[in-house]
Amino acid sequence: MMVNVIDINDETFENEVINSTIPVVVDFWATWCGPCRKLGPVVEEIANEFEGKVKFAKLNVEESIESAKRFSVSGLPSLLIFKNGEAVERMTGLMPKSTIVSNIEKHI
Repeated sequence: MMVNVIDINDETFENEVINSTIPVVVDFWATWCGPCRKLGPVVEEIANEFEGKVKFAKLNVEESIESAKRFSVSGLPSLLIFKNGEAVERMTGLMPKSTIVSNIEKHI
């Protein structure tokens, strides 16, 4: 199974997320964050379900602090949905797959 989640950083954020023609879900995470490691495989599952309709990206906040600051990401994991360059939805903490899916569906 192909993984449809790209790794992004401060340098690629603008091009991959802000300039995207389709909605983008960005998973803000860190290596020391236990719940982030649990959420990762769930995000990959969801990415496969929305293939072609929504782009999925992971951003390590330890390596890309500017993007985390820019969007006031404090709690981890945080999923932000971007549409037309704007953050339109924010989900913080570990949550059920169904909650994430329904929040994404509102924006496609």
